[in-house]
Amino acid sequence: MADRTALEDEDVDIGGKADRAVVRDALGVGVAVGLSGFAFGVTSAGSGLTLLQTCALSLLVFTGASQFALVGALAAGGGPFTAAAGALFLGVRNAFYGLRLSQLLALPRAVRPFAAQWVIDETAAVALAQPTRRAARLGFVVTGLTLYLLWNLTTLLGALGAEAIGDTDAWGLDAAGPAVFLALLAPMLKSGTERAVAGLAVLLGLGLLPVLPAGVPVLLAALAAPAVLWADGRRRGRGDER
Repeated sequence: MADRTALEDEDVDIGGKADRAVVRDALGVGVAVGLSGFAFGVTSAGSGLTLLQTCALSLLVFTGASQFALVGALAAGGGPFTAAAGALFLGVRNAFYGLRLSQLLALPRAVRPFAAQWVIDETAAVALAQPTRRAARLGFVVTGLTLYLLWNLTTLLGALGAEAIGDTDAWGLDAAGPAVFLALLAPMLKSGTERAVAGLAVLLGLGLLPVLPAGVPVLLAALAAPAVLWADGRRRGRGDER
């Protein structure tokens, strides 16, 4: 009996340490990325959106890359439909995250619509990195809650700050959004194929910017992925023939 009790206590201790590690990692991701909401608030206000519109985007859309793409296209003079199309295209990836997370988390049907709001890059990354369903659920919830609250708070502060300082272009704050996005993206580019896709996308986006309406270059830059994958497939096929 004593041995069994000792083993149970040891299991509880190990489980507690594992949970604390998940919470620590999830909080780290949530805080680090959540602070970027300040950049979005500044960029959105600088593009001409009102305080209410800026905060509504973070509350209802809540996917950083799509939000930055939307306000960036509007700031560059793009129409609302073109800007929305670019943002929607970037947001499609969350649907694929949802397919995988629905199997991993196996949440009750009643809470799935609410959990879907938190299906983004960061929550997916933390959840998928966990070894058990319990840890994945814990990581998803802590990351999602921390990031959602902090992102919306810093969005509000950024928008208020932009209104206080006036012309954000004069301070160079119009570049804050793209800079933050690139800083988040760069560490994820680990393979040569990923770096090639990113490089070609940058070339397409910047090269087409002077000749196409704002927002359209973002959509066409997505062609970088299939182009690089096609070229990589042909290269490997030739290697196999040899």
